[in-house]
Amino acid sequence: MVLEMLAWPLKSCFGDGDGGDKLLWHVDLKPHASGDYSIAVVQANSLLEDQGQVFTSSSATYVGVYDGHGGPEASRFIADNLFSFIHKFATEQGGLSVDVIRKAFDATEEEFLELVKRTWMAKPQIVSVGSCCLVGAMSNGVLYVANLGDSRAVLGKKVSEGNTSSVVAERLSTDHNVCDEEVRKEVAALHPDDSHVVVYTQGVWRIKGIIQVSRSIGDVHLKKPEFYGGPLFQQFGLPVPFKRPVMTAEPSILVRQLNPQDLFLIFASDGLWEQLSDETVVDIVLKSPRAGIARRLVQAALREAARKRETRYDDLKRIDKGVRRHFHDDITVIVLYLDHPLGSSTGRFNNHRVDDCTNTPTDIFSLVVDEGQC
Repeated sequence: MVLEMLAWPLKSCFGDGDGGDKLLWHVDLKPHASGDYSIAVVQANSLLEDQGQVFTSSSATYVGVYDGHGGPEASRFIADNLFSFIHKFATEQGGLSVDVIRKAFDATEEEFLELVKRTWMAKPQIVSVGSCCLVGAMSNGVLYVANLGDSRAVLGKKVSEGNTSSVVAERLSTDHNVCDEEVRKEVAALHPDDSHVVVYTQGVWRIKGIIQVSRSIGDVHLKKPEFYGGPLFQQFGLPVPFKRPVMTAEPSILVRQLNPQDLFLIFASDGLWEQLSDETVVDIVLKSPRAGIARRLVQAALREAARKRETRYDDLKRIDKGVRRHFHDDITVIVLYLDHPLGSSTGRFNNHRVDDCTNTPTDIFSLVVDEGQC
């Protein structure tokens, strides 16, 4: 498979003129197999823990949003490996399917576990690094959405009643966050002998008092008992006794036939949804020009984050990474417009070369600019 990384002029990646946000990266508009897409990311953490990517060919489109926590290692690992596993299993099985996607998630989880086993003695904190994982894959007019954690995919679709029509938001992914009562019940049911598997601490519900999401890639210390309690890990966190894994890497997967009423898709990390509702995001996309729409959504989230902290947006943009995390999380947004059916007559993802690949940076603040490209 050939992957072609395209370089982009500075003005396409960062805000132009004075007052721009040095922690915001974006590509305003590019084509994919069934329309256009836009991508943007803003960094808040000292190290960018979000990763996002779009792969396109003449007949298929793949989107990934990976929201890391505890460090960037897991999200970067997913960005480097998950698509290759999807391609491998699709090749073996003759096309995309729920089974292909589930096997790709399993293989990514197992490979990251192998990385942890090789490196944790030298880098013990890696046992507590993890990432949410949201994937969208489209071929032959069929959309697959797979999710671990609380990144979210939302569809903007047209609905008609009589002589009037409107555009509404439809959530396509399942949030695996124990702030939701149903998720708490799900986790508790899997651990009937552990009344403290989910506890309320520091104003939120958390698994073992540590983490809010119940599914992820990584977080080995909450999946493999042998990785907690050792003297190396005790330097970085309190051991948390458990008899069986308290988190899983089992994705929720939705399969949907796209239709002419489906107008656009928004894939974004939890940093966006912390600030804006599904309906607000769909309304912004509907009423805004296409070019720069992902950047516009990020900026709307930043304005809301500033408002909550009684800070001016222009002042927020001047706050450095790390400190910025007190105001908002890393935010990754990918918007896909759906203009026409995908061109594949077979739906076989494996037979099509990837013509373009767009990845978000690993660290926006230190992104090296060379000869006017980024």
